[in-house]
Amino acid sequence: MALDQSFVGRSYPPTEPYEVGREKIREFAEAVGDTNPAYTDAEAAKALGHPDVIAPPTFVFSITFKAAGQVVADPQLGLDYSRVVHGDQRFAYVRPVRAGDRLTVTSTIEAVKSMAGNDILDIRGEVHDQDGEHVVTAWTKLVARAAEEA
Repeated sequence: MALDQSFVGRSYPPTEPYEVGREKIREFAEAVGDTNPAYTDAEAAKALGHPDVIAPPTFVFSITFKAAGQVVADPQLGLDYSRVVHGDQRFAYVRPVRAGDRLTVTSTIEAVKSMAGNDILDIRGEVHDQDGEHVVTAWTKLVARAAEEA
């Protein structure tokens, strides 16, 4: 069953703050194999003009994807998550994520489409810091595969 187009534009409440820690940044950089010293060494980050270590660009995915869970879990939307695959991800940064940031995410449904029986859901996550400063916008595309016919 196709998702309801009337959900386009619906926003969900901001998430609880997520505190970005140096160790989480280091672990993430190590996991993705990025050896940029600005991710692990505060002095290297400061030499580049940052107040502390910064996170690799895709670090924020885990925060925004979790926030998109509010959309996915909305029973009124009717998305069958057992059929969902991650279709696309992109980010537009105002500034890097920094150690010590306390980030919240507000998710909004930007588009609902049906193609070849698949439902495609575009979710925008606006990420703000503890001062209300806009840090990054993340777009997540989820595809709910069509049910297989018997």
